[in-house]
Amino acid sequence: PWCDIRYASPMKTVNGTCHHDCPDSCGWVVTVDDQQPSPVAVKMRGNPDHPFSQGELCPKVNRFLDRVYNPDRILTPLRRTGPKGSRSFEPISWGRALSEIAARWTDTIARSGSESIMGLWDAGNQSLISMHAHERFLAALGASRMVDNVCGQAAGIGWAATYGTGEGADPMSVRHAKCIVLWGTNTKMTNRHLWSFIEEARSNGATVICIDPLRTITASEADLFVQPLPGTDIALMLGLLHLWVRDNRVDHDYVAQHAHGFDELAAEAALWHPARVAATCGVTQVQVEHLATVIADAPPAHFRSLIGAEHREQGAQFYRLLTALPVLLGSWRLPGGGASRSVGVFTRAIAETVGLDQPSQRVARSLSMVHMGRWLTDTALAPRVEALLIWNFNPLVSLPNAELIRAGLSRDDLFTVVHEQFLTDTASYADIVLPATTQIEATDVVQSWGSFHVNWNQAAIAPLGESVSNSELFRRLAGAMGFTDPALFLSDEEFLCRSLTGSHPRAQGITPDALRDAGTLRLTVDDEYMPHAHGGFGTIDGKAMLSSPAMASQGLGSVVAYQASTEGPSSATAFPLSLMTPKIHTRFLNGSYAHLPSHGGRETGPWVELSPADAADRGIQAGETVEVFNDRAVLRLTARIGDVVRDGLVAVPWGWHAAAHPDGRTVNALTNDAPTTFGGGVAYSDTMVEVRRLSS
Repeated sequence: PWCDIRYASPMKTVNGTCHHDCPDSCGWVVTVDDQQPSPVAVKMRGNPDHPFSQGELCPKVNRFLDRVYNPDRILTPLRRTGPKGSRSFEPISWGRALSEIAARWTDTIARSGSESIMGLWDAGNQSLISMHAHERFLAALGASRMVDNVCGQAAGIGWAATYGTGEGADPMSVRHAKCIVLWGTNTKMTNRHLWSFIEEARSNGATVICIDPLRTITASEADLFVQPLPGTDIALMLGLLHLWVRDNRVDHDYVAQHAHGFDELAAEAALWHPARVAATCGVTQVQVEHLATVIADAPPAHFRSLIGAEHREQGAQFYRLLTALPVLLGSWRLPGGGASRSVGVFTRAIAETVGLDQPSQRVARSLSMVHMGRWLTDTALAPRVEALLIWNFNPLVSLPNAELIRAGLSRDDLFTVVHEQFLTDTASYADIVLPATTQIEATDVVQSWGSFHVNWNQAAIAPLGESVSNSELFRRLAGAMGFTDPALFLSDEEFLCRSLTGSHPRAQGITPDALRDAGTLRLTVDDEYMPHAHGGFGTIDGKAMLSSPAMASQGLGSVVAYQASTEGPSSATAFPLSLMTPKIHTRFLNGSYAHLPSHGGRETGPWVELSPADAADRGIQAGETVEVFNDRAVLRLTARIGDVVRDGLVAVPWGWHAAAHPDGRTVNALTNDAPTTFGGGVAYSDTMVEVRRLSS
């Protein structure tokens, strides 16, 4: 069949799509030498025919074959032979691994109930099958259900609080904007293929503005850079609204026709005069006035943000207010105007996999991803989590309060199974490790969340060793547990054909066959998509909610008001420096590549970046080893001093594994695991620390 994951010979080049949790979903072409006893991928390059990535692969992925053929890759099931975390394992057969897993799970269910088993995953592979193959299996198992997410959820819910849905502008429409406001997003680093569309707009006279607490490479390329204190963005937005009302820059006709609550929002903004905004945000009154003027003077404005700003207690509120800005200016009236974030809400809607033939079961207990450490170490939790299944995920690197997670994973009574390509920090605590395929070894569909494209990924080579895809993993686990429901054993072809029917209004004709033939297809959305030129928001009456009785009823305020972080009342004195953990390194994506020599091995770090004043106050010189600490952990890092951060803020790059740190703890050992005020998510960036020189 056309989507069989087995390699189909002869084949010289194979088109595919990057699967990583990145908005770009780049197209690639794999060259395969099929003259070998087993076909070998010998080259990967960007697909020049891909309409968004246009032939370019980022430095993270252009050495992907080094990952596929890395000698440290796991190619057979492993059983732990030493203490948890010791990285001591022995190879075993798939049959032995499955029988041990089934025996332990069966015993656990008989003793403590099925909710004592927990499945845990994220977007390590965000392809369609890979992200949904588990659903029917976990439903049949009756395992506890994972809720919340560290990225995307709070932003989407905050966005929908104003617009009724998470939908926004086509990001590619930014090419038509005259003012592009990149707020809390390092576009040139983390959404690099959108940059060419931004440059197209700039060549036509657009002004590019970057607003970020960090001086990123995007900030360095912007026409105007504003660097507020971390967590004060809402105050700055209210200041802009204040000035637009004061100077009669509001499009009152658009607001009157297509929004509710202007008077309430304007009353809140009236409290935020330029002097107050400047004092709160750590910028000058001149900067505030200039920013408001530049944005209002160049219609249409396009406000672009991704997920970084949601990692605060007020993260969802950030998006709730950001979406009000283009409404007040009437930016939605013109091509290129409005606001954009993830378009995953468009592409997810076309796949009908959720609930597809799921076995009936009662609703299982829910446990929050962001509080993994808490529920793993909670002795009062009933039933206690006794077994973990983890895939697409390395929580010891990715989740906050990581040392609490390590304590939970170290429990002798916890049985942990990890499906992985390498012996990651998390996998080193597993009892059983199962080998996983890479993207060029499995056919799948990739739904972009950065453009209106759905993409085919054809397997280029057979799975190496005994590795299996996510879907094959769950078919094997279902068999080992003795399940017989046919829905648990759908082939990949059946899964895709039943998920992508081509009948959704936004996906007319997008079927597996059509995708295979075309490689990439755009959703059925106009090239000049202008969703709110005439209102049409996703609320009951089609009007944007600038104030919201529903939010007020939840104690969240009818309009958004600035609130400072509540990391802890004593934090301001004991730990006076705000910590951010940005993606800085060009050669590794998230936590997926830092351990590879051609990626992390070619970067310097990790380090802590301080401002000159904060370094001088502590007697710290560049290049010294210092300790960054709070009441969660202590990290030893090399000090860097420069203008990347402002006074009161330090930055430690995220993504490094424990092996890169002399003390074996990553930056997420320090980070805050408090949730946002609403919408889920987590307040990573509301973390306070102190930095000190090592004692001589």
